[in-house]
Amino acid sequence: MMSIENNINNEIIINKSRFICEILKVNKNEDINDVLNEIKNKYKDATHYCYAYILESKVKFSDDNEPSNTAGLPILNVLNQKKLFNVICIVIRYYGGIKLGAGGLVRAYTKAVTSALDKTKLIEIKKGKIIQIIFKYDEIKKIEYILKDIVIIDKIYDDNIIFEFILSDDNFELIINNLTNKIINYKILKEIYV
Repeated sequence: MMSIENNINNEIIINKSRFICEILKVNKNEDINDVLNEIKNKYKDATHYCYAYILESKVKFSDDNEPSNTAGLPILNVLNQKKLFNVICIVIRYYGGIKLGAGGLVRAYTKAVTSALDKTKLIEIKKGKIIQIIFKYDEIKKIEYILKDIVIIDKIYDDNIIFEFILSDDNFELIINNLTNKIINYKILKEIYV
């Protein structure tokens, strides 16, 4: 699975119609409506807001009053072709007065997305977990050595020390096995994509 390195904004003009493509990273279903509302506010006078997204187990597209399957589906097809995940792609169209026909619309929306994707790097994402470990103070040097290449997202110093960090599924077993006799306990807090 892949994602985009950075959010993208790109514009192309086809037969006097402006096609503005915004591709954004999203992490949860609740973000979708916020993103769509933000785009509609940003481009208030646009003719169409066609989109597709692939997120967790949810895939959806919308033609937003363009002829059926001439906008949202072509956008989704590009996202699928690039194996993109955790993204929403919205193509905002300002109608320029020239009808493009069904084939022309499919080509225009496809080109809007592919042109935008040419402006960013695609990065591989993997399944992972947020892990919490609890350990005694006298184990800190050993723990920090084992986790030297891991991003620690939280450290709590109390009666014991608590670290929270992200592990991809690829190195989960190895790291947990190395930590086993040095920690009091560990928990998987959340399954994520990294």
